[in-house]
Amino acid sequence: MGEPEKSMGQKPKKLLEQVRDVMRLRHYAYRTEATYIHWIKRYILFHHKQHPREMGRCEIEAFLTDLAVNQQVAAATQNQALNAILFLYQKVLEIDITGINAVRASAPRNLPVVLTQAEALAVI
Repeated sequence: MGEPEKSMGQKPKKLLEQVRDVMRLRHYAYRTEATYIHWIKRYILFHHKQHPREMGRCEIEAFLTDLAVNQQVAAATQNQALNAILFLYQKVLEIDITGINAVRASAPRNLPVVLTQAEALAVI
């Protein structure tokens, strides 16, 4: 699926159509498909509509770092964007991308709330 498919007399499929085809072939959930398409579009727009085949590890790192530093997304959101982009490169474009070293969003630290015996009795 690395090259755009085309039948006799038809135009090659656009990149996002190729992504949808691969995801449906692999039986991904519709919401996953929609989410991955969203992140792939944002990645391409972030780099001024440059084709992903012309980009690589440095551009992925720049996008993920921007998400963490400037847009201050949660760690789970940044991981979702990374997974979508890796899917694009590995499964659709069939390009191996390794060694991504972007600034990572920090995971929230929720401390458990512990009540004193008196506070617990007041709640009850």
